[in-house]
Amino acid sequence: MSSTIFSILLVIIGLFVGIILMIILSYVRGISVSRKAIQAVEDAKKEADKLKRDSILEAKEEAHRLKSEFDKEVKEKKQEIKDSEDRLLAREESMDRRDQTLQNREQLLDEKENNLNQRQKDIQDKQVELENAQNEQIKELEKISGYSKKEAKNVLMKKVEEMMDLEVSSYIKDREAEARLDADRKAKSMIVSSMQRYAADVANEQTVTVVALPNDEMKGRIIGREGRNIRTIEAVTGVDLIIDDTPEAIVLSSFDPYRREIARLTLETLIKDGRIHPGRIEEVYDKTVNEMRSKLLEYGENALFELGITKMDNELIELLGKLHFRTSFGQNALKHSIEVAILAGLLAGELGENVNVAKRAGLLHDIGKSIDHEAEGSHVEIGVKIATKYKESDEVINAIASHHGDTEATSIISVLVAIADALSASRPGARNDSLENYVQRLTELEKIGNEIPGVEKSYAMQAGRELRVIVKPEEINDLESFKVAREVKDKIEATLQYPGTIKVVVVRETRVTEEAK
Repeated sequence: MSSTIFSILLVIIGLFVGIILMIILSYVRGISVSRKAIQAVEDAKKEADKLKRDSILEAKEEAHRLKSEFDKEVKEKKQEIKDSEDRLLAREESMDRRDQTLQNREQLLDEKENNLNQRQKDIQDKQVELENAQNEQIKELEKISGYSKKEAKNVLMKKVEEMMDLEVSSYIKDREAEARLDADRKAKSMIVSSMQRYAADVANEQTVTVVALPNDEMKGRIIGREGRNIRTIEAVTGVDLIIDDTPEAIVLSSFDPYRREIARLTLETLIKDGRIHPGRIEEVYDKTVNEMRSKLLEYGENALFELGITKMDNELIELLGKLHFRTSFGQNALKHSIEVAILAGLLAGELGENVNVAKRAGLLHDIGKSIDHEAEGSHVEIGVKIATKYKESDEVINAIASHHGDTEATSIISVLVAIADALSASRPGARNDSLENYVQRLTELEKIGNEIPGVEKSYAMQAGRELRVIVKPEEINDLESFKVAREVKDKIEATLQYPGTIKVVVVRETRVTEEAK
């Protein structure tokens, strides 16, 4: 009994001692974990302090690097601006020298003009003296002959008319034949010389268009019975049709690209349709003229898309499209305007100006050329009116007005457009002065015919060797047609200078239409 109690006591004492030992071990272990936690916190603080110092150091280094790059970029920009200022100053000095040269030349011209005026006065005085002497001689001759000047002239002219009528007619006929032969030789010589001097691609671009045919039989259908179809096409379009031995092709020749394009579309429509006769030709021509508006819009919109310009009135876009069919010294006006816009935009970007405004001003700087043949005034004045009508900005209007120096430039954009215009026009191969003179001569030739009362329209044909004048039959009769031809011939001889001869053809046609029901 006592041993059992003793064993129980031992177990109880062991359990008590174990519990105490476990409590002691847990306490010791807690102290160790606490120390480790405190040590970990201290280590973390040290690491955080180190990371903080490293971050501050890296931030300072990055700020120093960015500041250095910024200073370098500012320095480069300042140098670019200084270089631009130096270039502008150099150009101003060049313009000052040119202005001085022009002033000297103007002074020299004034001196020459004064000398010429003095010589003209001397010549007039001598002419007066000569006329007085001639009058005195005529009076003496009248006294000797017993005839007055008018009576003697009438007698002489009557005898000459009676004796020399046949001889004079024969002489005039021979001289006219010689003149025609000489004109043909000179014309051929000029054509060959032009072909040798100018590149073929430029000439084809500016003056001719080739229309492909499905077969050579189509040439006969285009010519028509006794040539009535080809005459109708040339009459309504004002374009020469050249049908030669070239297989499956017809050449359209005209100095006016717009007129040539209408003729090309008309002819291609007739070829596809297959019905080719005078009535159908006129119908297709009228339809093509109406459809050309969408073509003009397409050219204008393509130019705007290429330059990234938006928000422009459709009528103004159509005027831009007309520039595609306008040349200036052989240079396509629309391509020239796009080139000026690109150059002006690049220059504006370099100087920190508004690139979009510069491009818009460059594109519209020659907009007056689209209708300068329809309105009075220079293309600059017309362009300013157009830009004002469609509410363009003051910078764009001033750029149009000042790009030829007619008006003072009031903004950097205007100066940049003038510079871009000069660059585009002066680059090698950009312009052809001879072609521009040729086009101007043909335009003036047509203008002479259109100024005659009763004329419906006039076309310069055969490279300016023929002027075809179509009169209104209700205003001009057959006899008056001869008078119109003579009047046009006299005006051409009085106002134009041209090689060889120009044939004037007056066409009068009366049509009566009735519809059977």
